[in-house]
Amino acid sequence: MDKKKEARATTGAVSRRQFVKTASAVSAASIFGFQVVPSRVFGANDRINLGAIGTGGKGAADIKGSVAAGMNVIALCDVVDISNSPELGPRQEPLFGTRKEHPNAKFYMDWREMLEKEKDIDAVTVSTPDHHHAHASIMAMKMGKHVYCQKPLTHGIWEARMMAKVAEETGVKTQMGNQAHAQDHMRRCVELLRAGLLGEVNQAYAWTNRPIWPQGMPTFPEKMVVPDNLDWDIWCGPAPFVNYSNKIAPFVWRGYWDYGTGAFGDMACHIMDMPYWALDLGSPEKIDVETFGGTEVSCPIWSKVTFYFPARGEGTKPVRFIWYDGKVDAQWDDAEWKHVGGEANLPTESVLAGVDPLGKEGFGSIVIGSEGRLFFNRSKPNWMVKPSVGLDGFDFPPETLERAPDQDPYKEWMRAIQGGPEALSNFKQSGPFTETVLLGVLAQRLQQSFEWDAEKMEVKGMPEAAKYIRRDYRDGWPLEV
Repeated sequence: MDKKKEARATTGAVSRRQFVKTASAVSAASIFGFQVVPSRVFGANDRINLGAIGTGGKGAADIKGSVAAGMNVIALCDVVDISNSPELGPRQEPLFGTRKEHPNAKFYMDWREMLEKEKDIDAVTVSTPDHHHAHASIMAMKMGKHVYCQKPLTHGIWEARMMAKVAEETGVKTQMGNQAHAQDHMRRCVELLRAGLLGEVNQAYAWTNRPIWPQGMPTFPEKMVVPDNLDWDIWCGPAPFVNYSNKIAPFVWRGYWDYGTGAFGDMACHIMDMPYWALDLGSPEKIDVETFGGTEVSCPIWSKVTFYFPARGEGTKPVRFIWYDGKVDAQWDDAEWKHVGGEANLPTESVLAGVDPLGKEGFGSIVIGSEGRLFFNRSKPNWMVKPSVGLDGFDFPPETLERAPDQDPYKEWMRAIQGGPEALSNFKQSGPFTETVLLGVLAQRLQQSFEWDAEKMEVKGMPEAAKYIRRDYRDGWPLEV
């Protein structure tokens, strides 16, 4: 590498297309203040053109799912351009596969440029790190495009509320990527709990073996040379700019506050989903937290977070929902750049009695009521009720929730776009749910308990928390709704 090229790489400057993309970005960013574009109404036989934002890893899966549902990929966007990659690492292989499968799709490295130029896009998938979710999704919705956005729906609480607001204003069809929400066994458990299977429910638990990436980092890692095929400036996007390191991207970003939301962001939208949905929990009034290893830079090594939900109406009780993640007694190892040792952080043995909490996946949930408890794992259809005698004579209710075609979230989204029923993880549902999940993240970050005012969207008596609820964005990345 010559000295001029090396200097460009080490400063984190944008790619060779900097001038064109910067000019386009200024124009595209202004779309946030434009009048909303109405979404197009599609018929069952209409062709729906997809623009994909994020094409590796989960992005590759979202593209495959959308294509299998019947969409036509016309544009791809990723901050990594594999056409300029003589050697690919294991995490870049999906990028190559996606480009190979869609050779006629126009490729972009800046999603703002893609949305501005590709007028024929009808729908987008947003499969980026968390800090891009709201910006990309809101811009797309304001342009009248239907959106499938990965979980967590947003990086911040204010963003989640704005996502739901803009989706309602634009009328576009939306879906969050917590896939099990589309599966029959989850929807059946929701129906059973609402029918009173467990009597009056007052407790729920959820746990995960995440993080399986480093967390608890005391500082950002040392600067590394930016790969030639990566636009690091666009990767940082609306979040604070830091020097590139492969200890941040492409995988460890989940453990940094500026870009990810830790174990909560990765798994809570999956494993808190069924109890939250079934019990119609809404917003909690108070949150308690026990946590270890969190720093100004990074999420904690483990945490226990308790959400206190009020009664939701006649026949309901207040619910205490407790979340566990990480490994107790694990320690940060600076030389290895990861946490080591420790034991799984789980509910007490009395709560877990009669169930293997980890199994193969390392996550699960339990709902407890006056008549028994239900053990649920989103990836296993054989949910379990204890005591099983509680099923004897129970009047099983009819199906009341719409079922997704083939239990497929992409087909459910596609059906909604074509005039069918709303996808059930649409932003009206997943926006408030994500707010609750991110309140857990806020508790981890504040490292103290607090009371929550949902209407005002603020922590009572703690104005210093406002900067985490609605954060400032980097220059050039406005978000106006």
